[in-house]
Amino acid sequence: MENNRENIKIEITNLDLFYDDFHALHNINLAIQKNKITAFIGPSGCGKSTLLKSINRMNDMVENCKITGELKIDGENILSKKIDVNELRKKVGMVFQKPNPFAMSIYDNIAFGPRTHGITKKAELDEIVETSLKNAAIWDEFKDNLKKSALELSGGQQQRLCIARALAVKPDVLLMDEPTSALDPISTSKIEDCVMKLKENYTIVIVTHNMQQAVRISDRTVFFLLGEIIEEGETEQIFSMPKHPKTEAYISGRFG
Repeated sequence: MENNRENIKIEITNLDLFYDDFHALHNINLAIQKNKITAFIGPSGCGKSTLLKSINRMNDMVENCKITGELKIDGENILSKKIDVNELRKKVGMVFQKPNPFAMSIYDNIAFGPRTHGITKKAELDEIVETSLKNAAIWDEFKDNLKKSALELSGGQQQRLCIARALAVKPDVLLMDEPTSALDPISTSKIEDCVMKLKENYTIVIVTHNMQQAVRISDRTVFFLLGEIIEEGETEQIFSMPKHPKTEAYISGRFG
């Protein structure tokens, strides 16, 4: 396994997370590799989304949330008080379970982030909009209709628009929290194709309940149970020869 230091984008060391007295994540140690798709699997409430949201400090918005340990991106501990959270969220994009387009045009959805970061020239914004939509594999569907309200799009189109919107601020990392769970199989397939192309330029972490999806698109899989990592490794190994009996029980459908 190529696990050289240069290949690691995100390194999590001895991380514990508490909501008040509830100990949600226990001693998480994990290295996430650059330009790979890493899938987080496990039953509901086992800590997958909690850890995902820690990678861009979304948990800052939760009252009485306390995190200890280290979470480094490119060697910098993002849990440090010195970190500019706005800059961090520019670097680490997020796509949520339910598509959440803004009530504005397709164009303005994509241009929103770049504008907040000070880009105002129309030519530059035009280029960002086109590139982002191309990267999310929806330019051909939208290019003649950029003034259309994003709220008029289908669920699958809205989710790909949200991926394009996340890409518009040029992040390094893309976090995806069950991005296809609300979508039909055709839309799901389009998003999976898109995500697999994106790993050429991005490090992607995806939370999924769909184990077939993890097998189809991820390079590495991390299995969570009750706030702990039970097993992690190459996806093929996890699903064909899991080392831990709990992993085997979960992926064979005996619980969860």
